[in-house]
Amino acid sequence: MKTYTPKASEIQRDWYVVDAEGMILGRMATEVARVLRGKHKPIFAPHIDTGDHVIIINADKVVMSRNKMDTKRIYRHSGYPGGLSSESYGEMLDRKPADAVRKTVKGMLPKGPLGRQQMTKLKVYAGPDHPHTAQAPKPLNVR
Repeated sequence: MKTYTPKASEIQRDWYVVDAEGMILGRMATEVARVLRGKHKPIFAPHIDTGDHVIIINADKVVMSRNKMDTKRIYRHSGYPGGLSSESYGEMLDRKPADAVRKTVKGMLPKGPLGRQQMTKLKVYAGPDHPHTAQAPKPLNVR
């Protein structure tokens, strides 16, 4: 049996909007990653970007379960010896809420060129306004 590969003409990209107010960060991020990859479509192929565009609004009002805001850490390294720095998710959400949500979704996508291409379809905004109203985004039902 041959591997199915969707053609570029078969891929229809829709726009979805997610209101993150009061949603749990991890549960929302898994649904967003699924839509960005295109796993909700019947033409899904793991080696092709068949996903849709996703807009996340109210990223500053996302919540985390239990006490993860204080205990879960985000690490980054400068590349120099002793250059490891970390901060809690709560600090990151206070400082840059859009980047915290973006980093969480990025960790759930494939690593490499395919994942980077899929990340370009994600737009995250801290407030309730976004400049993509011309695309007529549909609401994404995230449980």
